[in-house]
Amino acid sequence: MSEATMLIVDDSKLSRMMVRAIVKQVQGNWNIIEAENGEDALVKSEAETVDIMTLDYNMPGMDGLILAEHMRQRFPDASIALLTANIQDTIRQRAESAGVGFIQKPITEDKIAAFVDAHNGTL
Repeated sequence: MSEATMLIVDDSKLSRMMVRAIVKQVQGNWNIIEAENGEDALVKSEAETVDIMTLDYNMPGMDGLILAEHMRQRFPDASIALLTANIQDTIRQRAESAGVGFIQKPITEDKIAAFVDAHNGTL
């Protein structure tokens, strides 16, 4: 697909910038929305149709899995990945049961590009 809207949610500006830069390399024409926490993401995505998103797990306020539940209700067909350094089995299991992918931090070009490429065909 030529155009899609991606939501990047992370309380770390550096993490958001890294994900954005990688996505722009792989899919230069995508619309990218950045949010620093769950509440910010809910507000910024209100008037949008989000196709793909990366959600940090550990953020102030709601965590990435709670945000994923909200986003799944609004965008049932979106590709969602939890981006986290928290590799506990319980977190992975909760993500899997919610239909959310898992990308382990640190952020690398290979991990983000693989997620984008794997889900590009479904958009």
